[in-house]
Parts: sequence; structure tokens; C-alpha cells
Amino acid sequence: MKFSELRMRDVINIADGRRLGLICDLELDVQHGRVCALIVPGPARFFGLFGRERDYVIAWDDIVKIGEDVILVDVPSYARSA
Repeated sequence: MKFSELRMRDVINIADGRRLGLICDLELDVQHGRVCALIVPGPARFFGLFGRERDYVIAWDDIVKIGEDVILVDVPSYARSA
């Protein structure tokens, strides 16, 4: 699978059903030729005027399923507390 194909998919956290966004980057282990994590930009602050919050770094092990349109992840620490 190409990185360009991954970038076109929404990342959904199954811990709370929230859409985290689209992948903007990958964290790679070049020595072993593996993907370590997906990086999704954090949400914008106050209509985007004050930048963004911290990026979501999702470990490869937290990926539940890579589908045709979405990537399902299970990251309870990114779930909103109600």
C-alpha cells in the first residue's frame, strides 16, 4: 500500500466513535523498514486563529482495521471524557 492511499482515509477512534482526521505523516523505523505510527494533525483552536492542538500520534499496534475508506484505531487516551 502506498502512503498516498493512506492519506485519503479518515481515522476513526473506536473508543468514542470520533473522527480524528486524515493522516498527514508517518513515523518510520528505517533500520527495520517498518511503520511505527500514524500522525494526524490535532484539532484547530478557536476557528483556526490560534493554531492547532498537539498532533495525534497513533502507534501501529493501535490500528484495528484499515478499510477502503477509513482506518479504525483504538486509542482510549484520545477519547473525549463525557
